[in-house]
Amino acid sequence: MLVPKRGNDLHYKRGMFMIKLLRQGNKSSGIAALGNTLLAIIKGIAAFISGSGTMFATTLHSLADATNQGLVFFGSALAEKEPTKRFPAGFGRVVNLFVLVAVIIISIMAYETIIKGWELVVDPKPSSNIWLNIGILIIAILIDGSILFKAMKEIARETRSNDHGVMIIKNSYKNVRLASPPTRLVFYEDVIATFGALLALMTIIIAYFTGFNILDGVGTILIGLLLIGVAIKIGYENTIGLIGVAAPKVVEDRIADMILSDPDVVDINKLRILQEGRKYHIESYIELREGLSLAVADDIKFRVRDNLLTDPDVGDVTIGILETDDIHSWKKEPEH
Repeated sequence: MLVPKRGNDLHYKRGMFMIKLLRQGNKSSGIAALGNTLLAIIKGIAAFISGSGTMFATTLHSLADATNQGLVFFGSALAEKEPTKRFPAGFGRVVNLFVLVAVIIISIMAYETIIKGWELVVDPKPSSNIWLNIGILIIAILIDGSILFKAMKEIARETRSNDHGVMIIKNSYKNVRLASPPTRLVFYEDVIATFGALLALMTIIIAYFTGFNILDGVGTILIGLLLIGVAIKIGYENTIGLIGVAAPKVVEDRIADMILSDPDVVDINKLRILQEGRKYHIESYIELREGLSLAVADDIKFRVRDNLLTDPDVGDVTIGILETDDIHSWKKEPEH
């Protein structure tokens, strides 16, 4: 029987590890990357044939989206890697770093789009193959719209809103801030992509039938400005994520309710929840009822910790125990 060489066996294990890691990547960003790659190819062909500046702008937009979402997909997969001795806090913030790289790409594409738009405003030119452009932009709206709806469903799943139908669309805008960084990126980018494709469709049709060709350049500039808005929004959110940001109030309340649901916990003396990527790191001092031995108190502490770790969004938990001081410290504050 042939025995595989150690080197080949090692490569096989590494390959299987990478496949396992990629399967844990953010599904919305992976699907979006594939969809936008296809869109960038067909839009690029149409822009080359027709010479439309707006079509060129949406091509760059789709190319930027495909690159960004591919980067973020790999980043979200790496963020799931288990903590090591060298990196005991895990790799949750890696995804924020990848998103910031994506923001740089968005900014470059926005600049190129605005420059192209300004050239068309100064020297407007009619575009040809109007029906080719219209057909491809309709396809783009359908694909971007389906990717956007997929991101909305992912927001509903990650925020546990249990929405269905139209409510998924309505509440996605309200709950997007509670979603993971990759899902937020896909959502914001595809809101702009879908709107940008609609804008491009309108400007191309109006410019063709009215002869007001400057609209092609105006539409191109508007798409570039929308890209800058997305870059600023996503860049800000992920910069504070890299620094380390407190969990949203709704998450804090959910964790507090889980702690206080234990019959032997009478109060929360201190609770700090740090968000890293899509995981939360919890540090808390809890007050237990009077008269417990140290061994029993330890058992309660581990019981509370294990209960918190059942939450899929919780990465790790550190808990200290105190005897009650008969002063109720923990109060739910209204969300601002």
